[in-house]
Amino acid sequence: MDKKIVNRCWWVNLKNPLYVEYHDHEWGVPVHSDEKLFEMLILEFFQAGLTWECVLNKRENFRQAFDGFDVEKISKYDDEKCEQLLSAPIIRNRLKIKACVTNSKIFMQIQKEYSSFNNYIWGFTNGQTIFESCDLRTTSPLSDEISKDLKKRGMKFVGSTIIYAYLQSIGIYNAHLKNCDCYKGE
Repeated sequence: MDKKIVNRCWWVNLKNPLYVEYHDHEWGVPVHSDEKLFEMLILEFFQAGLTWECVLNKRENFRQAFDGFDVEKISKYDDEKCEQLLSAPIIRNRLKIKACVTNSKIFMQIQKEYSSFNNYIWGFTNGQTIFESCDLRTTSPLSDEISKDLKKRGMKFVGSTIIYAYLQSIGIYNAHLKNCDCYKGE
């Protein structure tokens, strides 16, 4: 049985059950499924210039619009499908929608090269979670390195800030505040 979470990080909007659920059961929890890693990558780069709460509130709409985040299906989206997505109840940004197609193809190339995207992304920390107490930092040397590599491979919307948030969302960084019941640092 889950321990009851009483104290949370300051940034959680307690009036939004989706946000509370995300904080308590997803953020900072290690993810190793390529499907989930791809979903979070898409959601994180749609966040660029917006808030995570905005993206989280539309997560189910994204899931429906993007075929359950099926990387192979998304890699085959043509211009017509991308135009259709501009009328879906998601964040309608033509460049980000096009980036989904590009990034899905590169994601699959990485899967082939490393046997899985999980092997690639977790290889940067030898499979270890980095525990740190959340502060106002938005990048790290690790997010700089991964961002640089993904950009070199041709991915879009993968700047260091987006990658830092991504690393937190998939549990490579566990950055809950020390007074948060989810904190697992030293």
